[in-house]
Amino acid sequence: MLETSAEIAVLQSLLDESRGRGSAHLRSIVTDEHVLTAEQLVQLLTGMKVLSVATVTARGEPRISAMDGHFLHGTWTFGTDGTSAKAKHIERRPAVSVAHIDGERLALFSHGTAQLLGPGPELDEVVAHWTAHYGSSPMSWGDDIRMYRLRMTWAVAYASDPDGLLPPSSAAG
Repeated sequence: MLETSAEIAVLQSLLDESRGRGSAHLRSIVTDEHVLTAEQLVQLLTGMKVLSVATVTARGEPRISAMDGHFLHGTWTFGTDGTSAKAKHIERRPAVSVAHIDGERLALFSHGTAQLLGPGPELDEVVAHWTAHYGSSPMSWGDDIRMYRLRMTWAVAYASDPDGLLPPSSAAG
């Protein structure tokens, strides 16, 4: 968990605002009893999580694919090879939807912009985290590996039993 208290507060604000802007249908499903807090999310979204990342083609057709994701500093990081269709879509149209769904147990649905991470401390930290997880640098996995951070503009978290996901000492968050 790399999140600062300020990053958790920003994430909580986004979760609250997004749910408030959600449709009546969404709010009928993501009720108070099924909401996850930002504090709970950062505790639950550790390690690699499978993401469904949706992009759009030049003709406006949706495309979705599974990608490895790591939740760092209150948002998703993910990567792909620069020759992939996903990378080409993101380069031209960086608006994406990203979802992590673990059955009915836990879900985080989000929309935003995929920001390509260029050389510097932010990329260095992401690569170090991924390297520690996988045992090799993601930058060694191809000639044109691209790492992204999702700049979320909307996010809703759901759990069938929020308090049952964390050990009792953590569930109060």
